[in-house]
Amino acid sequence: MKILILEDDRLLADLLETIIAGVYPTASISVTDKLSVATEQWLKHGADLMVIDWNLPDGSGLDLVKTVRKVDEITPLLMVSGRSDRDSVVAAAHYGINGYITKPFSVELVRQKLAVLINPEKIARDVELDLDRLLEASIDMVIQLPTSIDPASVLELMAQKQELSPVRLVELWSGEVALVSRILDVANSASFQRSGEPVGNIRNAIGTIGLDMALQHALAMSLDVSGHLQDKRLAAKARDFLDMVENVAREARQLAGDLRLDPSEFHSAGLLSRIGELAVLKVLQQFVDGGGKLVDEQIESALQKWPQAYGNRLKVQWRLPIQLRNLVGAVHMLTRDTTSESALVMRAAALRARGEHSSPECQRLIRRLGLDRDEKGRGDD
Repeated sequence: MKILILEDDRLLADLLETIIAGVYPTASISVTDKLSVATEQWLKHGADLMVIDWNLPDGSGLDLVKTVRKVDEITPLLMVSGRSDRDSVVAAAHYGINGYITKPFSVELVRQKLAVLINPEKIARDVELDLDRLLEASIDMVIQLPTSIDPASVLELMAQKQELSPVRLVELWSGEVALVSRILDVANSASFQRSGEPVGNIRNAIGTIGLDMALQHALAMSLDVSGHLQDKRLAAKARDFLDMVENVAREARQLAGDLRLDPSEFHSAGLLSRIGELAVLKVLQQFVDGGGKLVDEQIESALQKWPQAYGNRLKVQWRLPIQLRNLVGAVHMLTRDTTSESALVMRAAALRARGEHSSPECQRLIRRLGLDRDEKGRGDD
């Protein structure tokens, strides 16, 4: 399933992408802010669903609607606009749109409109149930990691928005790998558009996109039913990986604090250190949701074969800063000639998180960081 989003407000485009990826997990989603690019993409590749903004830098979204409807009366077209007057709605309807949403919009309304246009359950049934092909194809799709966020808790935060601070959100969400990943992704798209400077931690990411947009993304992800791993085997694997990354993040914060370094980016790197595995689990759940039969050997094989490819792809797709990517990579492997203090911290944190404090590699890293005296001192206490 191919979906095209035409929206010039990057933050709104990212929010629409988050919502749509939750409703249609196996869809291939393209996003552009140019009418000319959207028209060219549609002419070359077509689309199964289009979400179109009205006012654009190089024209009107209605021009795309007219172009499509000249030759295609079937493809669902959802218009998104800041125009809420009756004349505008009637004018858009005249050209054959299938739905109209006014800005600012609610996450629930967009999900409802989408479900009416194309039934998500039908899309799931139509997906060809070939696990290897699904895993291969999904690398290039928008992957939202499995999340345990409760919609009710997000709605409660929204109701308290006036008294809520970004610092409080950081405290509440610092352990939510999926949400931290998505907000970093959105913040980096906005940051690159404005200043070209990447964002490396959740605190700065929320500051970049704003508290309201962060809450909207949290709600969109919490409503993604496929983001909750219903298969007990996959859920158990996810819990293991989440425990693992939380331990790495905690150890990394501790080591960074001992070295008087800002711990926030080290914490983020720890949380992101198993995004490849979590993404694979999400795709495996999609396979099960589509009616596929998943045996234990397939789970183990997929978790051996695919995490590195998914992890590398997601780091690029989310526009993570090179420094943060390197920190994540150091969790898994480090060459002996590495001199980066930050990389040494992350590798040592990974070893300590696995209980390998006394291993030769961990001891060597601790000595190189100059923390061996502190370690001895703690052992004497």
